Amino acid sequence: MSKFSFLAALAAAAALTAPLAAQAAERTIAGATCTNPPRVNCPEANCPATVREQGPAVEPKTGRNFFLDFPCDLKPNEKVVFILSLHGGGSIGNWQRHYFPVVDLKEKYRLVVATPTAATAQPSRRWVGEADDAYLQNISDLVIAEFGRKNIKSYWLAGHSQGGMTSRRIICSDYFKGKVDGFLSLSGGRLNPPGAPVGTLARPVGAAAPAAPPPQPAALPTCDFSFVFDIGELEVANGLAETSPWAEKYGCRPRAPAREVKDDKAGYVTATDQARGPSWGRFARPGVSRVMVYPACRDGRVVADVMRMDKGHTEGLEPHVLEEIVKLMVQAKGGKLQAGD
Repeated sequence: MSKFSFLAALAAAAALTAPLAAQAAERTIAGATCTNPPRVNCPEANCPATVREQGPAVEPKTGRNFFLDFPCDLKPNEKVVFILSLHGGGSIGNWQRHYFPVVDLKEKYRLVVATPTAATAQPSRRWVGEADDAYLQNISDLVIAEFGRKNIKSYWLAGHSQGGMTSRRIICSDYFKGKVDGFLSLSGGRLNPPGAPVGTLARPVGAAAPAAPPPQPAALPTCDFSFVFDIGELEVANGLAETSPWAEKYGCRPRAPAREVKDDKAGYVTATDQARGPSWGRFARPGVSRVMVYPACRDGRVVADVMRMDKGHTEGLEPHVLEEIVKLMVQAKGGKLQAGD
């Protein structure tokens, strides 16, 4: 084959494959088209008002919008990790996508991330069972149908503040207990018995009280899942316990010494109200986090605590500690959906 014939063959092959690549890059699900970069759009710390966007995807049964982010180069029958990510008080989906910007890692770790907004109107927007539980179930059904239950190797609920408490409330419900493999609590309460250390927000003298998560339920959850707890050091009023009843449930070894994770880059969002004091949070900035894992848990479960040093309740996660949390999530046992009918 001559040089010119070879080049012509390459050009023809490129012409054939280009539409396929474009189709993969432009895949649309429920009105959400895959894009890179995935956010709308906050390139630096301390985001503007665009964080109040509610997303292009539409849940058809309610007509409510949400964000749906997924790998643009996803292959047929490729396995993914599904994360349903819930903001707390305020409950704006795009704020959560910037506070917990896991969508930045969707290509690397093959993540599908659904980030909805609660129904209750401002200024007291929050997750309410009567208004939102069916909506969250509908989003879950949509994702499972679109990507295929056999292709979802694990399913995580991730919630900040009241979103974390909502995740805890629903995780062992009839709908979610046979589907969800893990729970990431982002300042949304630790799985402790009542009265155990951690869970209340510190209140500086003279500062307004933050909207602390509700009190811990009287009993631990009854279903099985991995659990990662993340909190800012400045939030903790009564200490972070060295033991975990959830780790004990799975026979984990004692918590390993903390591993420091350093971030030279700030998170995307800053504290929502600087007047509430450092426990609520300050301007986004670099930092150091401590990752503490309970090793060798039974059945492949992962149990871990993460403490973001010198951080408050509403400062967005920095990139390195974010990735360490995602690594814990993707290595944990999954398979509930794959094993289901």
